Amino acid sequence: MISQRTIFEPEHEQFRDSVRRFMQNEIAPFADKWREQGYVDPEAYQKTGELGYLLTWADEAYGGSGIKDLRYEQIVHEENIYHGDPSFYQNLHAMVVAPYFDKFGSEAQKQKYLPKAVSGENIFAIAMTEPNAGSDLAAIRTKAEDKGDHWVLNGAKTYISNGILADVVIVAARTSSDDPRSIGLLIVEKGMEGFNRGKKLKKMGLHGQDTAELFFDNVRIPKDNVLSDPSKGFYYMTQCLAIERLQVAIGSITAAQLAFDITLDYIKERRAFGKPLGALQHIRFTMADLRAQIDAVQCFIDQCVMLGNKGELTAQLASEAKLLATQTEGEVVDKCLQFHGGAGYMDEYRISRLYTDARVSRIFAGANEIMLEIIGRGLGLDERKLT
Repeated sequence: MISQRTIFEPEHEQFRDSVRRFMQNEIAPFADKWREQGYVDPEAYQKTGELGYLLTWADEAYGGSGIKDLRYEQIVHEENIYHGDPSFYQNLHAMVVAPYFDKFGSEAQKQKYLPKAVSGENIFAIAMTEPNAGSDLAAIRTKAEDKGDHWVLNGAKTYISNGILADVVIVAARTSSDDPRSIGLLIVEKGMEGFNRGKKLKKMGLHGQDTAELFFDNVRIPKDNVLSDPSKGFYYMTQCLAIERLQVAIGSITAAQLAFDITLDYIKERRAFGKPLGALQHIRFTMADLRAQIDAVQCFIDQCVMLGNKGELTAQLASEAKLLATQTEGEVVDKCLQFHGGAGYMDEYRISRLYTDARVSRIFAGANEIMLEIIGRGLGLDERKLT
């Protein structure tokens, strides 16, 4: 990884060293097993929680460290991508789903759900996407009907990460037939009657990540299992999407860095036409260009992390970070695989897995085309305002 990153203090580097050892010793050795079985062992979350690497931001009252510094979560995510296993979605659990409880949950909900999330005893997921509703959250069809003392949930979700393992799922559902933006966030727990999981979905990459369909057939949801106002879930989701997209950016640029490092070592050793591949001008120039791109995007992402610490990360900046990092990841892994020749196409080589894992980065957390829309509208280029 690049050495001249200026946002980290000595305590961050000490933390990184400990997380790196953990990922190398407790996560990486199981990666092949997880890819074969199609899911991460739940014990991985518990081991991570035991050392305080889950929800570092959670208050001490809920078992966390109370460290409101995104750099610590950034470090855990980076070290997992680089030295652990990208199918281990600890960042989804800790930085995408859990913050909903912190921001919008009642004190009773925080007491109930956060301690087991910190310990890794419970695994979190969030269910937004449907067969006919992806980036367009207003198209959600899953419905929750108010029955007075409880809600009744009906519908289906798809492409849900942690879908098989999740003990607790936040489900976005329409709570009014009149207002398309009236969305509630309902807390669905494992074992609730009518809550069923489909088969684990087969994917191009991230084979160790359990992605599934979820079905809700007249699931009775207690009123206490709704996050704050049941009509403002759309607003709540938009509030959390900036950090989610920053998480994608962090993972993507780390994967790009990993692909670069693997390839740099390879082209120094692999020979062609009597000399190392790296001595060929085309390869040398391409690697130089990739180096500059990775460094530039990494600096921007680090700046976004610092803005996030101050509560100043905007939707536009997060979209820029996600767009740039995922595009860079795609370009880097593609060119680096090419430099591996036939070996790059073999699954046993890590560059091959990085290539297939990378493709989804430009799709999830809002497709990159949506990122362009958000950035464009942030520039005042809104069709509704210009016509």
